[in-house]
Amino acid sequence: MSDATLLVELLTEELPPKALPRLGETFAHTIHKELVARGLAAQDAAVRPFASPRRLAVTVGKVLSEGAAKEVTEKIMPVSVALEADGTPKAPLLKKLAAKGIAESEIARFERRMDGKAEALFYTSTVPGAKLDEVLSDAVSAAVKALPIPKVMRWGAGDAQFVRPVHKLVMLHGDRVVPGRVLDLDAGKVTRGHRFMSRGEIALANADAYEATLLAEGKVVPCFDERRANIDKQLVEEAARQGALLGEYGDLLDEVAALVEHPTVYVGQFDEEFLAVPQECLILTMRANQKYFPLFDADGTLLNRFLIVSNMHVQDPSNIVLGNQRVVRPRLADARFFFDTDRKQPLASRVERLANVVYHNKLGSLLERVERLETLAGAVAHRLGADRSAAQRAARLAKADLVTEMVGEFPELQGTMGRYYALHDGEGEVVANAIEAHYQPRFAGDALPEGNVAAAVALAEKLDALVGFFGIGQLPTGDKDPFGLRRAALGVLRILMETPLPLDLAALIDDAAAGFAAGALSEDPRAPLQGFFQERLRNLLRDAGHAPEAIDAVLALDPTRIDLVPAKLAAVQAFQALPEAEALAAANKRIVNILKKADTVPGEPDVTLFQEAAEKALFDQLNALAPQVRAHFDNEDYTESLRSLAGLREAVDRFFDEVMVMAEEPLIRANRLALLGALAGQMNRVADLSRLSV
Repeated sequence: MSDATLLVELLTEELPPKALPRLGETFAHTIHKELVARGLAAQDAAVRPFASPRRLAVTVGKVLSEGAAKEVTEKIMPVSVALEADGTPKAPLLKKLAAKGIAESEIARFERRMDGKAEALFYTSTVPGAKLDEVLSDAVSAAVKALPIPKVMRWGAGDAQFVRPVHKLVMLHGDRVVPGRVLDLDAGKVTRGHRFMSRGEIALANADAYEATLLAEGKVVPCFDERRANIDKQLVEEAARQGALLGEYGDLLDEVAALVEHPTVYVGQFDEEFLAVPQECLILTMRANQKYFPLFDADGTLLNRFLIVSNMHVQDPSNIVLGNQRVVRPRLADARFFFDTDRKQPLASRVERLANVVYHNKLGSLLERVERLETLAGAVAHRLGADRSAAQRAARLAKADLVTEMVGEFPELQGTMGRYYALHDGEGEVVANAIEAHYQPRFAGDALPEGNVAAAVALAEKLDALVGFFGIGQLPTGDKDPFGLRRAALGVLRILMETPLPLDLAALIDDAAAGFAAGALSEDPRAPLQGFFQERLRNLLRDAGHAPEAIDAVLALDPTRIDLVPAKLAAVQAFQALPEAEALAAANKRIVNILKKADTVPGEPDVTLFQEAAEKALFDQLNALAPQVRAHFDNEDYTESLRSLAGLREAVDRFFDEVMVMAEEPLIRANRLALLGALAGQMNRVADLSRLSV
């Protein structure tokens, strides 16, 4: 039994770049897990994943050639079935022994012990450890099957299936080839490096030499993370030499790191005349189509230079640079053509063309949707005291850029191009900005629309979608959300809460529902949509780090003024720090439970029916504090509103110590329930304090 580093490598055609890091991690993790399960590697073994455009590989440290033998105990059968009264084996036991290859003489070694309520026979045997040569192929095959690959392909005459054709399999234990066959390939110790810069096929001396050999002889940086860091360092250094900035480039960096094996950064440029085109268009075409890294000045303005991450390192890169500059020019020229062509036709004249674009077969065309947005945005703006006509105009034009040449080529620019075209047409800046912002926030952490007009149009866009799809029964299920309704709901909540806006969510939902023609919605969306918003809000607040019990307390009252929720959470947190908080929360829980069991709760307590001094004292204390609690609440000073309740503790404790709420006399019982109802009403204005009781 010996241990050594194990190397497994699949040499393939170019793998899908966006999935490459995950493929590499999964491949390495699964092989390690399979080895651990077979007793050939330690749980804390050194595991190093590798993933380049044409290979998935892993090295695992201190892998055993053969695992240690181990004792295995198994239940044979109940004693009553296996043995006669004198201990003689019965036929079922003899049959079981023959099937397992256990000699009859071994019966004396069987252990008798209780198994549940019956006595059973157990047999302990020594099982030899797994041999690496016998199990590695199965472990690698399991790793291949575990890869997150949606579609596989076949190649050549074999039956092997993988995301891309596989040309070589390396399985090295130390310096020894582990025999085996995976994906119709026999294992060996020969790999290949860079397509053009490598010296050809490379025989690996041993598993530990893999990374250094590939780099020196194959001109390949096999580790994805190291390759990414290498590219990042070169980009930052070259941008600094150019006196420029890179902007946001993390996602592109991940993709480019999956496209090259030996990265080298060069500088390219394009004609300054193209800078007359909106820079978002140029940035998108360079990043999305060419995988270039645009450069910016200190103000974030695009420069006519960009960085190229080449897969070749050459002494004279002029041909590479000139070639890339020739390639990018027609792309930029296309963007300029689309921009010039689109501006020949006013944005407003395109709106009627939306009648030919289906939004959803049950919700009509995009033009019908625009007309709903126009009305809804105006209603929301009116609630905000904002410019209603500007909101309606922005909503009218918001979707018109969907039928422009530029957005047809680059759908990611919808909204952005609408703003440029609106400004070109002479629309006001408030309208133009609202057109661009009406999709915001597009994702978690995205910016919110600025200004009440933009917020009104953005809310209208999301609420119309939510009400419409909920109204035709198209709710998100599990992890499926084809219409992005979770994202839309989170957008509404963030706009209301973070801007903040003093709007009632229930009223907004009613406004949105009113925009649909009679019979257009087959179901009433309001109740399920309120629940959907509540759950999204709960998740949003948890992600923000708020305590679960505070969230439960606030959301138990089904708040529809979302802008007030943060203040209520802060108030609950401050209340919990009071020495009286725990006792009041417990008392409130008791009150809630009592009221739930009561048949009816009268509206107001009658002071003439009080019999005990404790209930009269609680009534007086409640009446004394109620105006103060109510005033703070009405002024949205929720912290002070809850803090005022601390003065009730002594009276509440005394009441429960001295008063029998459920008295036999109906009038007395009803009056005490009314007192508790009034108390609960004051205590639970901000949040359901019973939820804070442990």
